[in-house]
Amino acid sequence: MCSLSVNNYNYSYPQNPGFYYYPQGSVYSYTIPEEQPAADNTAKTLGTAALLEGVALFLTKASNWFADKLTHGKEFTTAENIKKVADSMIKDNNLNVKVGYIDNLNKNRFINMFGPQWASSVEPVARGENAFFSKGLNYAVAPKSKPSLILHELGHAVNASKGKFMNFMQNSRVRAASVPSALLLINSILPKKDNEPTFIQKYAGVIGFSAFLPTIIEEGIASLRGIRAAKKVLGNKVNLAPLRKNYALALCTYILAGLGLGVAAKQTMLGTDNN
Repeated sequence: MCSLSVNNYNYSYPQNPGFYYYPQGSVYSYTIPEEQPAADNTAKTLGTAALLEGVALFLTKASNWFADKLTHGKEFTTAENIKKVADSMIKDNNLNVKVGYIDNLNKNRFINMFGPQWASSVEPVARGENAFFSKGLNYAVAPKSKPSLILHELGHAVNASKGKFMNFMQNSRVRAASVPSALLLINSILPKKDNEPTFIQKYAGVIGFSAFLPTIIEEGIASLRGIRAAKKVLGNKVNLAPLRKNYALALCTYILAGLGLGVAAKQTMLGTDNN
């Protein structure tokens, strides 16, 4: 899963390819361009800006709520059973991936192993707030306090082994970050008619959200792989409802992040005109 940050819609993704946390209240904020609208549109623009800021604040609070519920969600089975499922996922999919469970007692070992640049990523895992998979490290890690997150991370590892299309889905999250800036640039060179908004000005929010859809879908697929593996290995011996609930909460934070990107894309269009 991938940790995003929704606070004030400042969008930030890990730069390591194939690096996925679960999201913790993640949304985006974009600075309104300095170019001022015509005087007769000022009130409308300011009203729209205030509305978008309100939406951003709501998404931030909602995403934080879902993330908190996920962090404190009930585990569906024992750590021993989860390790059995994880081992099965690795074996059945021929994954060259190591698995680690991190807490405050062993976090320094992982930081030393991965390198000091990973300290800011390992620390949240040790606190029970995150999990991640890195293709570069060939490692999937989860908190010792919440080991079931490892099944989702191994779902990402399976996705990474499924060819170019799934790799495109995974890598699209990095490209999505530049969508607001790209839309602003493209809009500046499009032919314009006076008093008529361009296609991008009309649909910036939809375009922004659509750019994040591959990430949402890939996250959902990773979770489904973990759930199916748990069902295959453990059968009816455990209740999978808590696992499904936790993964649904995680997916909600990604949906909110997509909406946040749509808001950010719309914000970039405020202050642009057709002159």
